[in-house]
Amino acid sequence: MLTEEEIRQDLAKLKDIVIAHKAPDAELATHSEVIAGQQFDVFTNAPVNLSGLYDLSLKQGKETFLVYLDERYSFAESVDMARRMARVLKDQYKINPGDRVTLCARNSPEWCIAYMAVTILGAVIVPMNSWWRGSEMEYGVKDSGSKLAIVDFPRFQQLQPFLANLEIEIIQIKPEQETSYFEFYSLLQDVQALNDDEINALNIRPDDNASIMYTSGSTGMPKGVLSTHRNIINALYTWRFVKEINEILRPELVEENPEFQPALLCNVPLFHVTGSHAQFLNSFIYLRKLVMMYKWDAEKALELIEQERISIFHGVPTMTWEIMQSEKFAQTDLSSLRGVQSGGAPRPPKHLKMMLEKFPEVAQPGLGYGLTETNAIGAIISGKFYISKPHSTGRPTPPITEVKIVDETDNDLGPNEVGEICIKGPTIMKGYWNKPEDTAEILKDGWFYTGDIGLLDDLGFLVILDRAKDIVIRGGENIGCAEVEYAITEHPLVSEVSVYGVPDERLGEVPVATVMLKPAAKLQDDELKSFLKEKIAAFKIPEQFYFQYEQLPRIASGKIAKKELRQITIEKLALA
Repeated sequence: MLTEEEIRQDLAKLKDIVIAHKAPDAELATHSEVIAGQQFDVFTNAPVNLSGLYDLSLKQGKETFLVYLDERYSFAESVDMARRMARVLKDQYKINPGDRVTLCARNSPEWCIAYMAVTILGAVIVPMNSWWRGSEMEYGVKDSGSKLAIVDFPRFQQLQPFLANLEIEIIQIKPEQETSYFEFYSLLQDVQALNDDEINALNIRPDDNASIMYTSGSTGMPKGVLSTHRNIINALYTWRFVKEINEILRPELVEENPEFQPALLCNVPLFHVTGSHAQFLNSFIYLRKLVMMYKWDAEKALELIEQERISIFHGVPTMTWEIMQSEKFAQTDLSSLRGVQSGGAPRPPKHLKMMLEKFPEVAQPGLGYGLTETNAIGAIISGKFYISKPHSTGRPTPPITEVKIVDETDNDLGPNEVGEICIKGPTIMKGYWNKPEDTAEILKDGWFYTGDIGLLDDLGFLVILDRAKDIVIRGGENIGCAEVEYAITEHPLVSEVSVYGVPDERLGEVPVATVMLKPAAKLQDDELKSFLKEKIAAFKIPEQFYFQYEQLPRIASGKIAKKELRQITIEKLALA
């Protein structure tokens, strides 16, 4: 663990390294550019569009890229299939630049090939949540104005009752019964791939639309996050920039074996920005093997880490926690791991302590913060910084991202002052699809207003205190759920917890908690309340605890399903 003075010294070194990497003659050079009336720093030598990104992998085209069960495809095979599917979409389905194409399926090679094909053409990929029901899919298809939907069989079954009301074509992935629609791979037979000249003739520019990713819809209907080719590619190059800096700071992370191919376990849904960007698309830059899981399973993940020599384990913090808790953990060969990282949710500090004890010393712990609207870029922390500041999610992700904290009247706040987190950079979305008013509310002068509450400390490290929407207001007092969850997880008998508010006649709202206990553990309300009195203010302590031994329910991304737990508790209280 570093002292504050040591952190300051390391930050000074880091600043010099960042400046050197941004130099005009550097591979990761940046320059200033005006985009939609706002000035941003962007990467100078990044590909113009996503098709150019895919072509980066052809310099090692024979290397394995996609792995799923018994299926294995090289980079060259994957790019060829994507270019052939692009031909099919263009000629047979009349998909043109700017047209929207829905993609709704669980993780599979077809998902990846479809994403590539659509974006090669300059059409707009619309990756939908594969946990959506048919009516939600219908909404997404109508809202995006998609001309075509590429779906696996379970999603086809969900959408089928609504097809009569939708003007849309269908391509099926792995159909389980005969239909009138074409199967994905059958369309590729005897098809010539689009060549370089044909792709260049499409003239897909950096600020052309590339994807619409729907938010979780915590209030009202989901909103489509519209991103450009530039938004996505600058996010990918940001991660590359961070990786190179980390390797300078920690040379032991650099793999010296020339035959070693980096490999990542794709353990989150590809329709989430973590899966599509940080895991799938980033693999073109790192020439990395992408080993896909159909759904999350801790024991299967450990098996794949050993079998496929996974070098990066990346997902929401609960996934790391679950593999560390697995009975198979101690018997699994984890020597290939070089990084154990996460994003999408806070990690309790005791999780980090266990990671440092259980994973190989070379494995670099890390945590990132970003949103769909920022293409997953915001702040990042790893290594000794993370060990020294486990409550932080890091400093603004270098070199093209800025972060500030503002109060309710948009005044900039100073160090350690709590307010709304705002992010600026070329990775910020173009806007919400067909929702100019919603866009104007959260995009102001190039800054994205996240709705998250936090502070920047004296050294510029971001501390997220809570979601603006996830605060319990008890009798006029604001209670940050994350803070209470951190305190509860410090109890030695607690495995995981979710804190949320329920209606109260007197106070308006009070906090309660659903707690997963460790096997055979016994814990009472009064015991846990007494434990918490030493850690948090009395008004923050939940009024009631609901104990269980089963894992708390998850949403598709692997995060705890807080809204579901809240509804279950409200129904219990109504019956009491």
